[in-house]
Amino acid sequence: MTEAIPTDVPTAEPVALAVAQFAPTTDASANLEQITALTALAVARGAGVVVFPEYSSAFLDPFDESLAGHAQPLDGPFTAALTRLAAEHDIHIVAGLLERAHASRVHNTLVAVGGDGIRARYRKTHLYDAFGQRESDWVEPGELAEPETFVVGGVRFGLQTCYDLRFPEVTRTVADAGADAVLVPAQWVRGPLKEMHWRTLIQARAIENTVYVAGADHPPPLGVGNSMIVDPQGVTVAAVGTATDVAVASVSPAAIAAVRRINPSLALRRYRVVPR
Repeated sequence: MTEAIPTDVPTAEPVALAVAQFAPTTDASANLEQITALTALAVARGAGVVVFPEYSSAFLDPFDESLAGHAQPLDGPFTAALTRLAAEHDIHIVAGLLERAHASRVHNTLVAVGGDGIRARYRKTHLYDAFGQRESDWVEPGELAEPETFVVGGVRFGLQTCYDLRFPEVTRTVADAGADAVLVPAQWVRGPLKEMHWRTLIQARAIENTVYVAGADHPPPLGVGNSMIVDPQGVTVAAVGTATDVAVASVSPAAIAAVRRINPSLALRRYRVVPR
């Protein structure tokens, strides 16, 4: 599902985008309290779209048999609370959801909501079976499907999750769906060189696709923090360090067009991405 850009909306107007960094726990009510407070802070700083981390509805470390007990339907209470919050502030919110799947497994899902409900959703395609972790023991991978995008003020936003950053084809398919900005909720696990990988991969995906990329992570001790928004030239235009906080930057279609006039790499490609 890719929404058309409304013809009565000027496509050149920038949209203020926020990345919100916090550490979700298994306490769903406490997570929503954090999301509510950070949303208010983002709106006070001018944001029209706010991106929260992967597993914002609930997270436990390490995963165990209790994980599925924290999962909800796609249209369950977590999504309903995000929708009310979006309506209250007249904004759009993207956050990670533990979604119910088959048997005792879950989907690692992103939901994008406005005040009128779900605008897009994405189930994580590449599960984190690396660096000694086995996300696939507990999580079902998402289906290979056309990217879902949503439009705010003439700017098109696309979705992907955490480990997907290591697979450039994912971002390329989102860019091919017309996204001006790719939103990446994450729980980027700490470890040797992991902070450097996080920054480098976000910048690379922005540069090679000439789009904005925004990554929202968990802070230490489990995540690397460093939630950031990077422009189409790979320049970090807003960032959070290791605290619970919000950073805001403008996503400008005019800036994207200017970069693509100089660097038309998408138009010059001789290969396309196909599912494996």
